[in-house]
Amino acid sequence: MTSSIQVGIAINDELLVPDPGARRAVLDRMGDVGLDHLTVGDHISFHGGTGFDGFVSATAALASHDTLKVMIGIYLAGLRHPMATARQLATLSQVAPGRLILGVGVGGEDRTEVANMGVDPSTRGRRMDETLGLLHQLASGEAVDHEGEFYRLEQARILPALEPRVPIVIGGAGDVAVRRAAAHGDGWLAMWCSARRYTATQQQLVEAFEQAGRPGPTFAGLNVWVGFGADRESARQRLGDRMSELYNLPPEKFQHISAAGTAQDVAEFLQPYVDGGARTLTLVGVSESVEETVDMAGEVRRLLLAANPGT
Repeated sequence: MTSSIQVGIAINDELLVPDPGARRAVLDRMGDVGLDHLTVGDHISFHGGTGFDGFVSATAALASHDTLKVMIGIYLAGLRHPMATARQLATLSQVAPGRLILGVGVGGEDRTEVANMGVDPSTRGRRMDETLGLLHQLASGEAVDHEGEFYRLEQARILPALEPRVPIVIGGAGDVAVRRAAAHGDGWLAMWCSARRYTATQQQLVEAFEQAGRPGPTFAGLNVWVGFGADRESARQRLGDRMSELYNLPPEKFQHISAAGTAQDVAEFLQPYVDGGARTLTLVGVSESVEETVDMAGEVRRLLLAANPGT
């Protein structure tokens, strides 16, 4: 597992703008404050039609900044054909080798989104497992023959082979996520998770990798919603309003698994996750401006590195 703490932010709307200068300004500011990565989302038609394509967003970011890593977190790989996903990975690896991380998950918060892609929601877990197995085979550049429950491939090949290989990290929770990560992934990307559950699941994952005879995990990630502001109360209010609008749930549902307040408040909230093994932290920030989110996330990174020297 990576030893150093890495901190990034998740942005979508501020990235997907027609003004390339505005896009570069946000990414340059991220680099200037020391952030390590950007995380972009992926939804096809979420809760009535909102969304953004993860690979398109990642391409825009990678082409607009020379050093930031980009994580797609999470990509609904089970709603796409694995040959198409493998081709996207190969092409984007030519543009920015070693700078992409692919986080995948089964989704399902909006069953209509899944069904409208022609996928039976009850099959999405099995479909994901088959897809992940194929992505690993296709990454080699060798010809693949496959007869599965959902896909049939005959002498299927994607060139160039991925070099370096794109890390694939598994989103989700519980035993299923642990099993899937140990079988197909480089590690786990958590969300909606308490520090206590994160610690327990990460230990499960280490044991599952050992039992599978695999080295790793080499990735331990956490995406967490964060409200930034001068005080906890106003930051919590802004965060609650945004999350309720997006997920159609009362803000109390999210309070124990989200952070709010100053950079110091957020760093203190995240410390138990770091103690539990989290190393790649993505802050889904809500604040008065994207510039404030970037600057305060950079300060969170500084505080965490100072509190965990040598981690």
